[in-house]
Amino acid sequence: MKNPLLYRLSQFIAFLMGARVFVTLLLTFALYVSTFFLFNQEESLIKFVFDFKAHGIIFCSILSILAGGIINQFYDREKDQVTKPFRTRIQNFLKQKYFLYAYLILNLVSLSIAAMISMRVFFFFLFYQFLMWLYSHKLSKIMIVNNLTFVGLSLYPFFGMLVYYRTFSFYILLMSLFIFLMLLIIDVLKDTLTKNADKIFGYQTIANTFSSRITDTVIVLLLLAAQVSTGMIIIKVGLKSIMSYYFGFSIFVQIISIFFVLNKTKNSKFINLNMLRIWIFVGIISMLANGINQHYFS
Repeated sequence: MKNPLLYRLSQFIAFLMGARVFVTLLLTFALYVSTFFLFNQEESLIKFVFDFKAHGIIFCSILSILAGGIINQFYDREKDQVTKPFRTRIQNFLKQKYFLYAYLILNLVSLSIAAMISMRVFFFFLFYQFLMWLYSHKLSKIMIVNNLTFVGLSLYPFFGMLVYYRTFSFYILLMSLFIFLMLLIIDVLKDTLTKNADKIFGYQTIANTFSSRITDTVIVLLLLAAQVSTGMIIIKVGLKSIMSYYFGFSIFVQIISIFFVLNKTKNSKFINLNMLRIWIFVGIISMLANGINQHYFS
């Protein structure tokens, strides 16, 4: 590439895609929304803004998630060349050694900040970073373990904030079950789209180990379980808030998702996967709107 400015821009974009910055930004937004409007039920906005320990924990989470994205793409590079060719071509503008340098720096900065907060926070993130490396290196290739570990790692920072604020309730347990099942469904659906590449590169998944009929049955059963958890949330809180209406509509989204699973048209899995991803984002926006309404307009 002759233009040096364009080359540097391509390298920067390659780093953003390799570190999965856009996914991290979404998780950061979700962390702040859930922390203030779900876990933090006592502090005012002013106190939360100046709660540097909480911000420090969230910042450590962000750095660790970025590092996790880098190490995951490092181990998945061969598979991504088949399943994500465009992203792989962009990432080739930056040598893999620079990704590894960034991975080490991000983890070290995260652990340094965590150590300044407390040793418990330090070991919390040390264990998190170890699990992300282990998932990328080994666990991502073990059937069922890969799905459960991926979802667990996605929720790990939220568990940290839950422990920090010590906000335990049956409602939060039901919400955690709902999001766990929805993320698990999304991950299993994603595996159905990459099952051939997964099999070639040694990734054992439900989709490439069992028949399409068994895989579809597993997804439908998970969707039915998600409907049960959604119904229990509605019974618990009723239909009297923005968030409760979100859960009410979730039942219809889950029914539509079952229809797409049973539908054998060409793009049904792709549409289903992205519909559920969008619905998770709608849930974050609903939580924000619900929190603002309850804190400032009720």
